[in-house]
Amino acid sequence: MKTALIIGAGIGGIATAARLARAGYQVTVFEQSSRPGGRTNILEKDGFRFDTGPTLFLMPDVFEETYAALGERMEDHLDLVRMDPTYRVHFHDQTYLDLTSDLIRMRKQLDTLEPGSFEAFLRFLSEGYRHYHTSLDRFVGRNFRSLLDYFSPANLPLIVKLKALKTHYANTSRYFRDPKLIAAFSFQNMYLGVSPYDALATYSLLQYTELCEGVWFPRGGMYRVIESLAELAEGLGVTFHYRTPVSKINTNGNQVTGLTLANGEELRADVVIANADLPYVYQKLLPEDNTRTRVNRMKYTSSAFMFFWGVRGERTNLLNHHNVFLAEHRYRESFDRIFRDLTLPDEPSFYVNALTRTDPTFAPPDADSLMILVPVGHINEASPQDWNALRNRARQAVFDRLALLGLTDLPQRIIFEETIGPTDYEATNLAKGSAFGLSHNFLQVGFLRPQNRHMRYGNLYFAGASTHPGTGLPIVLLSAKLTVERILEEQPQPRPTLVAMPQPGVAEPVQV
Repeated sequence: MKTALIIGAGIGGIATAARLARAGYQVTVFEQSSRPGGRTNILEKDGFRFDTGPTLFLMPDVFEETYAALGERMEDHLDLVRMDPTYRVHFHDQTYLDLTSDLIRMRKQLDTLEPGSFEAFLRFLSEGYRHYHTSLDRFVGRNFRSLLDYFSPANLPLIVKLKALKTHYANTSRYFRDPKLIAAFSFQNMYLGVSPYDALATYSLLQYTELCEGVWFPRGGMYRVIESLAELAEGLGVTFHYRTPVSKINTNGNQVTGLTLANGEELRADVVIANADLPYVYQKLLPEDNTRTRVNRMKYTSSAFMFFWGVRGERTNLLNHHNVFLAEHRYRESFDRIFRDLTLPDEPSFYVNALTRTDPTFAPPDADSLMILVPVGHINEASPQDWNALRNRARQAVFDRLALLGLTDLPQRIIFEETIGPTDYEATNLAKGSAFGLSHNFLQVGFLRPQNRHMRYGNLYFAGASTHPGTGLPIVLLSAKLTVERILEEQPQPRPTLVAMPQPGVAEPVQV
């Protein structure tokens, strides 16, 4: 059997391992933490549970294809509940907009904010539909082997059609005039850790995905996806080693030969796949070369403060499952503070996940589990930030904003608290503490993004957020799919072996 060693048991590493095992590889995965999942993980303590990574289950067709490729049906492993409204967007004047697939309700809400905007909303969704399917078919869902392959005569018109040279905020402003609506239909770029003032207008596909394909919740939480895929991978013969960090990828000429573990053990393999964050792999696991410098100079996504609060007392009906609170003043400046100044905005926007609204088991009776995500700049190596001060300011800003909603006694009711911040992300080998990996501007997508095979080492591959096609759970699943397709296309597959097997009346060797 061909052998493959995988660094990292994030969802990309797990899916890659399972697909390779099903294709006949002997696969071993090394993960430095105590369980699979990477950034998609879970926190459990004192009867409270929290998803610590992604909380939106988007693009269910991509998940369904992954399970099907492993010989399974997604519905046999995940019990999905559709979220509608997808989430509530809170504005500075205490008004809000429920984003819902109920078009009659959407029309009433939109026309209240901007008369006549419902028709523009339908055109906006129609554009998102075109962007979504064109992107998946022609860019996100395929490998590129060269710059000419990417900028081919067939693709160049599509780049214009997908509005890849326009920003998402400017494009959204063509459909809506009201600042609230422009913000409500452009902030979703923060799922990718990118400012709407820098993101491609192509990402109008995000709003289509949410409202038409749906936002879903797997009962048991997002970590249930990790558990089910890891179980399937093990069933296919994949071996996982936890608490086993890798210290080096071993090379010989233009090939990698295997891995060296932190304990000094050396392992050989036909193929190595790095699911660890790609910049970290270049900086820490590979010999120094020009690519390391180039990757370090690329643009990175934002970081975040994530607060996990166990709250005693009755669960408030003032919060939905998903809630977004947008900044009141200087909306653009708030993004400049994150992405230009690498700090916390004076008035931060933030997200609240109250998943007990859908799954009450995430907190004890008469208690609540709240996760709050506050975007902040990534680590500034040239001018280090005071993360304790920024954390405290972010925490207080959330309390102040939620008090305006009516949650005035929230600080006094918190009985459990954990925080994840930029330095914690950096400690888990995410370069610069960037929570979403490399950014997604025009010069860092498609073939211009680090590719899923090393340029020099022909049997070293990548799967994850910082390689093609990009970040986000469903996109990382596509990354695993594309990486495995490339391995099976490029790597010599085992040839049938002639073994002499004695059989009555047969003198020739038997092919097996």
